[in-house]
Amino acid sequence: MRLLIVTQYFWPEEFRINDLALELARRGHEVTVLTGVPNYPSGKPPRAFVDDPSAFARYGEVPVLRVPMMTRGSGGGLGLALNYASFAASGVVLGLWKLRGRRFDCGFIFQTSPVTAALPMIAVKWLTGTPMLMWVQDIWPDSLAAAGGVRSPTVLGAVGALTAFVYRRCHRILIQSRAFDGKVRALAGEGARIDYLPNWADPALAGGLEGVAPAPEVAARPGLFTILFAGNVGEAQDLDAVVCAADLSRDDPRLRWVIVGDGRALAGTRAAVEAAGLGDRVTFLGRFPASRMPEFFQVADALLVSLKPEPIFSLTIPSKVQSYLAAGRPILAMLDGEGRRVVDDAGAGLSVAAGDAAGLAAAARRLSASSPDDLRAMGQAGLAYARGQFDRDALVTRLEGWMAEAARER
Repeated sequence: MRLLIVTQYFWPEEFRINDLALELARRGHEVTVLTGVPNYPSGKPPRAFVDDPSAFARYGEVPVLRVPMMTRGSGGGLGLALNYASFAASGVVLGLWKLRGRRFDCGFIFQTSPVTAALPMIAVKWLTGTPMLMWVQDIWPDSLAAAGGVRSPTVLGAVGALTAFVYRRCHRILIQSRAFDGKVRALAGEGARIDYLPNWADPALAGGLEGVAPAPEVAARPGLFTILFAGNVGEAQDLDAVVCAADLSRDDPRLRWVIVGDGRALAGTRAAVEAAGLGDRVTFLGRFPASRMPEFFQVADALLVSLKPEPIFSLTIPSKVQSYLAAGRPILAMLDGEGRRVVDDAGAGLSVAAGDAAGLAAAARRLSASSPDDLRAMGQAGLAYARGQFDRDALVTRLEGWMAEAARER
């Protein structure tokens, strides 16, 4: 099939869509990606891209068409709004120009925030009749209110109307969490085709952690129990509650908290650690490529995932959960809803309610006091669950079937 992927985020930015594009091409499909200027999460394009954009015009066998856009900058509200709007507008106008003369059997939208990233694909559909599938990673407008702090009923109402407009033009909507169904269906209409397509673990973890060398950035400290958080350090991740848990558990001298990642809330989290006098208990290592995450997981005794206590976040499964499961390490979760259910159903670790810093501190103490055999059993249970529920090959095959169906029904 000739496939068009439209996504605001793509390589060298690190998102699951990168792996999907390569895998579809490996399976013999002719894949083209329409995207923008890479600038996530730093807010500015990487130096290598600035020096030679042509070096980023192909990702493996996949041609990458890029349109100009406003970068995120410091990540403030105005900067993000301009970033979102400029990609949508540029994708519709310049994207169509770049795609002129090309025909596709199916279009695919990778929809993390924002939902406006779908508009270039809708323009392609109007002009060529190309059916479109959409993989929903974030529920708008709810996530805009929860993570972006937008409270205006007028703005949220307008975004809800736009989201409904997008959903109702999809041949099929794919949701990364089953709990998304009600929210999506309310906007897409009862007749919408909605199916479950969860995320899978990062391919670097296909073989687990066997043979992986530990990250040298984490100092070896025999006798310590290392709890590691990896990923975006944003408002949604509620690192303030994690810092509070580290403070409440300072009576356990074995506990060490390590944060690997970057994001809008990093400066505030660092300040909270310093204010609490936890500099010797909480370590910040900065951002590293996804390919190196197995090295950091190797040094962890437990892997931490957290989200704020917002109703919309209880519906989602943070994408790091699949990678944590595949790493075969116990998971320490401060979540509500679907993410917590996955950890509990897998028997992969301990979970507490979102925002429960005291509960997190108690769970951390309990894990640190667990026997090596118990910790190993949790990790192995998570690995088995990942292989049974989030198998990459099976999920991509399922997606191929939906794409082929859309092409046939065109």
